Amino acid sequence: MPASLKNIAILASVLCLSLAPSLSSANQGQKPHFGLLAPTNDNDKKLLRTAKQITLNGKTQTLKHQLLMKTGYKDNGEIYGALKNIKGELITHANGSPVICNGTTNNKTVYGAGLDFTSFIEQDGKIHMISQFECVAGAMYTVELKQSPAGELSPVAGTLKYIDQSAYKGGWIHCAGSVTPWNSHLGSEEYESDARKIEHSPTSDIKYINAALYFNDPKQLNPYYYGWTPEVKIKNGEAVYTKHYSMGRASHELAYTMPDKKTVYLTDDGSNDGFYRFVADKPEDLSSGTLYAAKWTQTSNKGAGAATLSWVDLGHANHADIKAFALSGTLKFSDIFKTAEPLDEKKGVCPESFTFTNTQTGRECLAVKDINGDKKVDAKDDAIAARLETRRMAAMKGATTEFRKFEGFTYNEHKHKAYIAMSEIERGMEKGFARAKGTDKYDRGGNNDINLTSNPCGAVYELDLDDHFTANSMTAIIEGKLLDSLDDQGNKCHVDHIANPDNVAMIPDTNTLLIAEDTDRHTNNVLWAYNLNTQALERLATVPLNAETTSAYTHHIGKFNYISLVTQHPMSYQETDPSNKENSISVLGPFIIP
Repeated sequence: MPASLKNIAILASVLCLSLAPSLSSANQGQKPHFGLLAPTNDNDKKLLRTAKQITLNGKTQTLKHQLLMKTGYKDNGEIYGALKNIKGELITHANGSPVICNGTTNNKTVYGAGLDFTSFIEQDGKIHMISQFECVAGAMYTVELKQSPAGELSPVAGTLKYIDQSAYKGGWIHCAGSVTPWNSHLGSEEYESDARKIEHSPTSDIKYINAALYFNDPKQLNPYYYGWTPEVKIKNGEAVYTKHYSMGRASHELAYTMPDKKTVYLTDDGSNDGFYRFVADKPEDLSSGTLYAAKWTQTSNKGAGAATLSWVDLGHANHADIKAFALSGTLKFSDIFKTAEPLDEKKGVCPESFTFTNTQTGRECLAVKDINGDKKVDAKDDAIAARLETRRMAAMKGATTEFRKFEGFTYNEHKHKAYIAMSEIERGMEKGFARAKGTDKYDRGGNNDINLTSNPCGAVYELDLDDHFTANSMTAIIEGKLLDSLDDQGNKCHVDHIANPDNVAMIPDTNTLLIAEDTDRHTNNVLWAYNLNTQALERLATVPLNAETTSAYTHHIGKFNYISLVTQHPMSYQETDPSNKENSISVLGPFIIP
């Protein structure tokens, strides 16, 4: 198909409403297009609004919005999004009502943002929808769907099931995810606790404290239970759950498997974080392999910048060996590292035999211990430490740990390129001094590899790949635009540009990149469609006030394609009926890709 035909046009509609023809000042000067305009009246801002038609490769098709499920949905004795303890009992609020992970009501009892990545797995003639929830005591549910001949999807009564994670001491803040080439659900555990801090002050992390509800006993907690990459396979109609310990422990936003079925990219969400690549020993088997961390060597400081990427080897490990440490229940940070105070923090100088690091956990002097008890400290101990404390070890080995909110990842088979979302260009990514925070602590004593101008609105980067799916460069292709002051709709970033990109996903066999936002710098978060050839940016959907749009992904089900869309924690700070605050999983479709 000629590249000129691989474009997208979107014709706008609003659910339950027609699009108003008048424009506010927020839309003045907007280039004419067929996508949604930003909502400008109070009613529109409270709605999920989606495009009505989509044009792919020259063919225009109707694009329907299909609501599949909301948090609180009851079926088969289960409640969609309800959190449970290790015994499978409901975790409840003080008044006895169940804690439902929706980001709007759960926070009075547990930390959490709500429903997140949802996959659709076809297996043995059935469609399984697997959903993960971004709360402490992170829940997962599966339900069967039926598909009409016209492509309409709906849940099958009596099939909603809770996925048991108790063999791995429960789940934790399940964020973004992906579908593997072998048709499994690959999830994440975000915002892992700082085990060094927990060892000295167990009550210092509210998320960690909340996790005690899973055990009904805080003494059973251990920080090394969480921060891993879970996988769910469907076997004989049932969900089979695993956590992969060979892939490292970090603040995992997303794990994405490449077409070779061995290479997995792992993003790390926070401040002064890393970027990782895992290469499995065998295709379709993530139980053993070699872990790498990226080194950014800057080639441009224009906008959100560009760099070559090299990869620091963090050693080989297998699932069973690391699992024994992670699930022991007794492992402490001090079993892994010796620590010392820096001699000169500004210059990154440590006592002899210690290495200076500057990561999300601050500025530290570290030395690996004899972790496996063989009376020597060698590469085996380094590899173990690199799984249990991936970011710290990456920094010790010289990798870059300056990224700020490294979010989504996707692959474009048509161009053999990858794309990532960096939600903010701030803190460690700035040149020496974090403007918004008024400090140099994010670069103090570290590599200071990344030297860019602050952009709180974020950017999306394109990654060049070699024949082995190894990324060797990274260049910003689209950026948000910070306003000097709020516009008349309350936007801090320009309404016609992206703001704090989160999930990214390709529509296969087109040059259309989906970009989903997680921002308070747009009054309403947007699901964008970005044409990689023409650089046209169209709104595919806007979500209600206070909501984040998550789980943007393209799924092929039966003979049709769908774009998944989760509306997370809507109307959180609004006075409204509680039903309007429930999260939802929807699809846009069906459509075909000519």
